[in-house]
Amino acid sequence: MVEKISVQIGADEIQFETGRIAKQAHGAVICKSGDTMVLSAVTVAPEAREDADFFPMTVDYREKFYSVGQIPGNFFRRESRPSEREILVCRMTDRPLRPLFPKKFHNELMICQTVFSADNIHNPDVLSINAASAALHISKAPLTEPIGAVRVGCFDGELVVNPHMDTMESSTLDIIVAGTKDSICMVEGQAHELPESLMVEALQFAQTHIRTIVGCIEELRARAGVEKMPVDAVEPDPQIVTDIEALASARIKEAFSIREKQNRLDTLDTVKTDTLQALQERYGEERYTACATEISNVFADLKKRIMRKAVVETNIRMDGRRLDQVRDISIEVGILPRVHGSALFTRGETQVIVAATLGTSRDEMRLDELTGDEFRRFFLHYNFPAWSVGEVRRISGPGRREVGHGKLAERALECMLPFLHPERYDEGDETNFPYTVRIVSDVTESNGSSSMATVCGGSLSMMDAGIPIKAPVAGIAMGLIKEEDEVRILTDILGDEDHLGDMDFKVCGTANGITAFQMDTKVKGLSRKVMEDALEQARQGREHILGEMNKALDKPRPELSPYAPRIFTIKINPDKIREVIGPGGKVIRQIQAETGAEIEIEDDGTINIAATDKEAADAAIELIQEIVADVEVGKIYTGRVTRIMNFGAFCTVVGNKEGMIHISELADYRVNNVTDILNIGDEVTIKVIEIDQMGRINLSKIAADRELGQVQPPPAGYKEAPPQGDGGRPRRDDRRGGRNDRNDRNHNRSRRDNDRGRDR
Repeated sequence: MVEKISVQIGADEIQFETGRIAKQAHGAVICKSGDTMVLSAVTVAPEAREDADFFPMTVDYREKFYSVGQIPGNFFRRESRPSEREILVCRMTDRPLRPLFPKKFHNELMICQTVFSADNIHNPDVLSINAASAALHISKAPLTEPIGAVRVGCFDGELVVNPHMDTMESSTLDIIVAGTKDSICMVEGQAHELPESLMVEALQFAQTHIRTIVGCIEELRARAGVEKMPVDAVEPDPQIVTDIEALASARIKEAFSIREKQNRLDTLDTVKTDTLQALQERYGEERYTACATEISNVFADLKKRIMRKAVVETNIRMDGRRLDQVRDISIEVGILPRVHGSALFTRGETQVIVAATLGTSRDEMRLDELTGDEFRRFFLHYNFPAWSVGEVRRISGPGRREVGHGKLAERALECMLPFLHPERYDEGDETNFPYTVRIVSDVTESNGSSSMATVCGGSLSMMDAGIPIKAPVAGIAMGLIKEEDEVRILTDILGDEDHLGDMDFKVCGTANGITAFQMDTKVKGLSRKVMEDALEQARQGREHILGEMNKALDKPRPELSPYAPRIFTIKINPDKIREVIGPGGKVIRQIQAETGAEIEIEDDGTINIAATDKEAADAAIELIQEIVADVEVGKIYTGRVTRIMNFGAFCTVVGNKEGMIHISELADYRVNNVTDILNIGDEVTIKVIEIDQMGRINLSKIAADRELGQVQPPPAGYKEAPPQGDGGRPRRDDRRGGRNDRNDRNHNRSRRDNDRGRDR
């Protein structure tokens, strides 16, 4: 039976439908708003994976180009591997849903989401999260409770839920918030230096709409839901718990006091090995083998309890820091001698090398999106090699983690680039920066917050490269431990604190406000006060980091790196573009070959000239200006003789424009032969005396000489030759190949045609 239910969220209606499409999936829901439609289909394996000590859930989100009436632009003309945007939507769907499954549930589960129709008004990313939640909730998968998701924008200080895609350019906030009816589970997005108070307000605003969506999904389950599959909630054997606590508690507690990550991990591994060996001897081989997984889980739970208890009771963390203390920071800029900008940022045992590279518009990233081709002038790539954490694993391309962390850092920095958002900045800001910017962060050591180190290193590398960012940006990762009514907020968390804690939220921003935000929680019911306290503590930590960054480099360098391309911009009349390009691109290729500069011409007449040195760029600019310059009557130019005729000489005026000096205009006396005065290749000073109705340029050497006071007398032994013919100035037709010449050619052509006729 087909079931439909709708809910009004903001200005639009969201509709959920099940029972019409994908009926063999264990749960399938179409979520629709406007003409955007997303299908989420859920399937779950009947049995748990015996080898899994985690929840094997997979989320796959795909956008079909036919949804917007397009054919993919790749060679095969079909959808290929997931794009960056698709990967990000997968992550945003996975993160809030995964913690809502029972801990002991290890059945493989797959959520496949497909965008079947898109109107480029209603964004499918939020709809896909809601569709996945609804499909899971009506299926047999043991989701404990559904979630809802909304996007929040801010326009002139007013919060708006699910704003349309075509309005987001003017929004100072763009976050996606997902949560249950009682708590927020996930936040992802960016802002334009928003204060912490407004961010808290935005989260509370989102929560009210999320409750409405969750209520709608619960009603859908009441109409079309099936019975949930059982999950064994087997409690661990009390004897095993007692034995492991007796064997390992003191040693685990001691290990957590070791500040160095690798020493701490090695010690914990030794404790675990010794404990398992002791239990094997105590229980015997058969019993030990039967409960090996249970023993491992109990040991892991014990580690978690000891770490959390120590923090709550002592307010001191495993590396000896206070709750609000940032790790020691070390910064070096310009450490890579040949790159355009670089920084080595170290915070505790987390370290990144970040490089900034400048390119031209030809280096822009082109993306084939549902909204059409998108060109990015700024992008950031994040690399996390296994050796940065002392691991050995297969080397492959960037995974979902790398894409997600890189995108977060990119969002944090992007809004501080005035040349990308000139509409947001004053005329005094450097909005004319015609470069493409690529940031690459290579994690060289990690113990938590490598993405936030990337934000700091990325900001420093851009300033080192001389890129005119509006303000430095820093990032900090915050954590939380909640034990009943006891709450501890942790600043600048370690990897173990992230893994064993209840919340991971990352805050990026300048001294003026937040630029990017990401949050994942594992607990329910965080109060507004906890959020306010956490954001305030994050602000203090961010300001501390910015202070350390400013000690190394507090503003962009005044000059670009000597190894960076120099891009100079000039503006010409768009009608002159074809002259610069030339037939088949001949002229522009010649300029590039002569000067070594790269030239890019836009339709509005803007020309960007890129070169490794200023001299090459200046040479290219001079050649272009000569080509597009208008020849003025009465102005003196310096040209070069290109052709010699018996009646005069042709020479360049400006660029590729040619004029003619009649023999009578060569000197202040009668010239017998043009070659007595000029030869091909000679440089000559001339004055434009006429531009006729056909655009032909008449020049005079003697007029220029007279004006400059450089008139030369006849050479010694000069004898004037007797006049030939009428002795006057030849007609224009004689100089350019006149009517008589054309008639002769036509006569000859007719004669050749008659000859061909006779041959036949």
